[in-house]
Amino acid sequence: MNKMREIRIEKITLNIGAGEAGAKLEKGMKLLEKLTNSKPVKTKTQKRIPTWGVRPGLEIGAKVTLRRKKIELIKKLLASIGNKLKSTQINNGTFSFGIHEYIDIPGFDYIAEIGIIGFEVAVTLQRPGFRIKRRSIKTKKIPKKHNITKEETIEFVKNNFNTKIIEE
Repeated sequence: MNKMREIRIEKITLNIGAGEAGAKLEKGMKLLEKLTNSKPVKTKTQKRIPTWGVRPGLEIGAKVTLRRKKIELIKKLLASIGNKLKSTQINNGTFSFGIHEYIDIPGFDYIAEIGIIGFEVAVTLQRPGFRIKRRSIKTKKIPKKHNITKEETIEFVKNNFNTKIIEE
């Protein structure tokens, strides 16, 4: 197989939407830090929604992005949902899923000060050469034939993580 066609994991993003600043957000930050051993970042709102009491610049969530291969973490997170993904959770070069309770993750125990919280996981895939769309000099688009299709993403997930894909 051509080295440039090899698919690999670019990043894993874990996200908790607390909906409000305060204790719930701080608990989410602690959980993300314990799960990943990385410092999470607070996410801020962009829009004003008066009925929800949301205004621009309000901190309502937390996220952490993990780069470098973190395959063991993905395997644990997929095991917590039974190694099953719906076909609607897979896109071109990405797959994402939610975990309702962090205590479902194998090897992770209940923490009384945090309580029960769920979060979302998004995994982004890439091929060698994807850097050309992000570099600062001579930025270019990725050619269509080099993009990762939904079928290739499904094959990657099946082969690398022993995950069953449920058609919907």
